[in-house]
Amino acid sequence: MVVRRRRKIRGLRGSRTVGRGCAKRGRGSGEKGGKGLSGGHKQKWSYILRYMPEYFGKHGFVRPAEVSAAVSAINVGDIDEHLDKLVSAGAARREENKFVVDATKLGFDKVLGGGKVTRPIEVTAKEFSASAKRKLEEAGGKAVAGGA
Repeated sequence: MVVRRRRKIRGLRGSRTVGRGCAKRGRGSGEKGGKGLSGGHKQKWSYILRYMPEYFGKHGFVRPAEVSAAVSAINVGDIDEHLDKLVSAGAARREENKFVVDATKLGFDKVLGGGKVTRPIEVTAKEFSASAKRKLEEAGGKAVAGGA
């Protein structure tokens, strides 16, 4: 391939055909075989095979929505951070020296281990990650599996 200092089109400006043979060929999309990917199964098939081999056909598998339900999750750090607001709103309560929070009543299925736990909290949820259980127990609280 030749490296050009100037673009070829600059030298072709002003000529009648601009390098296309006859004047008609430069109009529309006629000489290109159509716009975009038209002709992908005909005259542009070799291009598709070489540069876009995955373009046609079905790929992969999509699980049905009833099988793959979305899990709503919350981090233990977020529970700890908003604990005072939860108590004042009645979504959590204080028992002796710990706080009791039901994550299922807040609308969460799973508790994840992101953030820091600074107070003893007893959290009830359907599921817990391993790091969430560990952080709750290290702070003097506990993870109770179950819930509504």
